[in-house]
Amino acid sequence: MKRKLSHTNQESEKKVGEQSTWSLYSLVSTVAVICHLNGLNGDFVHDDIPAVIRNKDVLANNPLGRIFMNDFWGTPMAEMTSHKSYRPFTVLTFRANYLVFGLNPAWFHLTNILLHSAACSLFTRVCLCVAGLRPQFAALAGILFAIHPIHTEAVTGIVGRADVLACMFFLLSLLAYHGRADGIYHVWISILLGGLSMLSKETGITILVINLAYDFFLHWHCLKRSLGERKWNKETLQFTKRAAKILTSLGILLTLRLAILQGSLPKFSQQDNPAAFHPSIYVRFLTFGYLAAFNMWLLLCPSTLSHDWQMGSIPLVTTISDLRNLVTIFFLGLTFLLAIKSLSEFEPQKHTPLVLGLLLLVLPFLPASNLLVTVGFVVAERLLYIPSLGSILLIVYGIQILWYRCYFHRQTIVSLVLLLLVSGVLRTLIRNRDWLSRESLLRAGLITLPYNAKMHYNYANFLRDAAKPELAKTHYLKALELWPAYASAHNNIGTLLDNRYEAELHFLLAIRHYSEHINAHYNLGKLYRMNNRSIESERMLRKCIKLDPRFTPAYIELAKLRGPNDQSVNRFLKEVVIMNPSDPYFSTNFANWLSRKGNYKDALWHYWKSLQISPTHEEALAGAAKILQKFGQKARLFQLITRWQVVKRSDRGQLPLGRHLYLQVWRLNGELSHRAKIYDVDSTSLTTSTAQTNSNPSKIGRNSSRPRTDNTNSLRPLTILHFLDSV
Repeated sequence: MKRKLSHTNQESEKKVGEQSTWSLYSLVSTVAVICHLNGLNGDFVHDDIPAVIRNKDVLANNPLGRIFMNDFWGTPMAEMTSHKSYRPFTVLTFRANYLVFGLNPAWFHLTNILLHSAACSLFTRVCLCVAGLRPQFAALAGILFAIHPIHTEAVTGIVGRADVLACMFFLLSLLAYHGRADGIYHVWISILLGGLSMLSKETGITILVINLAYDFFLHWHCLKRSLGERKWNKETLQFTKRAAKILTSLGILLTLRLAILQGSLPKFSQQDNPAAFHPSIYVRFLTFGYLAAFNMWLLLCPSTLSHDWQMGSIPLVTTISDLRNLVTIFFLGLTFLLAIKSLSEFEPQKHTPLVLGLLLLVLPFLPASNLLVTVGFVVAERLLYIPSLGSILLIVYGIQILWYRCYFHRQTIVSLVLLLLVSGVLRTLIRNRDWLSRESLLRAGLITLPYNAKMHYNYANFLRDAAKPELAKTHYLKALELWPAYASAHNNIGTLLDNRYEAELHFLLAIRHYSEHINAHYNLGKLYRMNNRSIESERMLRKCIKLDPRFTPAYIELAKLRGPNDQSVNRFLKEVVIMNPSDPYFSTNFANWLSRKGNYKDALWHYWKSLQISPTHEEALAGAAKILQKFGQKARLFQLITRWQVVKRSDRGQLPLGRHLYLQVWRLNGELSHRAKIYDVDSTSLTTSTAQTNSNPSKIGRNSSRPRTDNTNSLRPLTILHFLDSV
């Protein structure tokens, strides 16, 4: 009887424990959602525009299989202009968002928030089951991760989903490997989840190394005893099998990732990462060391946040006397001490959270540290999303130690933790508002980093798009003052100048600082054409085509330069149509040119092609209708206009009838013809009625002898069009 009661008590305690654990996860996930809810109404900003709005993989303009052949921005990996960032799983989630909800940014933001909430719950689970923290401190770690201000770029910025997704699979892989209470290792599942993490963001591959390193730490005693006895025991053999699986899978994944690069590495410019292009290894070493320390400082005190840290935001460390070297020494020294402490834990293994926290902090950060490969940024806050797991685990573990050792100072510890939580929430809420719009983000960036040339450049672009050219010029000039070799700033300010001589000077400076700046070559070629400098114009436009054979504007500008009577125009416009098979504008433009040249058959074929792409394309309809009317194809004309009316009525909000002048005249003629026909019928009825009541034959003769012009047959399709429009 006592055994039954004790067994019942154990089951009840287990149920209570499970309920309390799930309540911790619910609390953490709720805090994560509430803390980022004020960013739900944000627009597409910054990198969201090229990665989502202009990405054909996201908009389902490309076949589904193209996602696995293109980079994160929709450019084929084989092209030299590709960024080489391969994240197909993240792009798939963007595409799913678009197919279900369209380009509504609120749903994209909501998906990010929910994924972040799931990541926070998973991190709480890791702290509880893998790191071994007490439940209340595991919940504290999850809440600190949920409210950390450094995460606003990853959560509130839509493009940051790559980091959030990678972190989710990262944590799931860690739990699959080390999270089972019965000691069972699901190695292949953890490898699969690690691969998905890598397909979400490249840094996710580091979870395989972390899993193996932490496994090595936990089984150090067995491995040491086996080496001392020179005899393989059961646990050593099992560890060796797991290590073989991990290392083999890691080698295969890295080989596939290198193969996807297709023999070329991404190209970065000096403005992306100035330290990487500095000729002195001494300066590079000092600067990269300081940048690593600066990232550590952002994790501890995220008071200064910006979406862009390029071009003058952090000056290079050029001398040993620079005071910033003290910051480098402090943080790198702290990391070194933690590493020494972790190594000393291999024997007693009393502080396993310390070892796991250091692994989570250092290893995911290494790919972004410029130590292994050169990266295209100075500091990127979203890249700290996964490394922040380690820093938070270390901090909370320190708080747990103080809680049980400094019993009489618990009230002080509670006060400091509350202060940390409140300040984190407030900073995150304020930072979320900065991401609501393009203007608010750029203004916040200018306030934080007024000496960032790219920030002034991007704000000038916004002002140019907002039809404020004078203010835009001011910020372009400020960007050039801070970074005189800024080629894109020279190019963009040249497009705003009325003085053609000054505009030409800026275009030439853009080309001087960056010889492959295709837009500067194009704008200069366009300027030369307007100045009747045809030879120089053609040279610049052909340079554009040499730099990018698919650069459509150069072909169109060459066609304008050659004039309508030059036979090469046919080739240029045809190339444009081939390069843009899904754009009705170019095929219609080519058809208009063919029609003016009298080649009506080919012109009609291209008009049909445009209407196949976009059945409501009004200019293509008007051009085809003119040709059909010219050759008396009334039946086809009627069929064409009827079909256009049906399609147009199914999508009434896009193209109102009669926008094109030719269609306005067409509709007016149809209406007049219809009115004339009604009038003729009424007149005939009236004449018949008069003949029945009036015996005067002369009146009947006069009415019946009235001359009539029967144009009804030639305008019958238009009369039916009017009837369809009135239904």
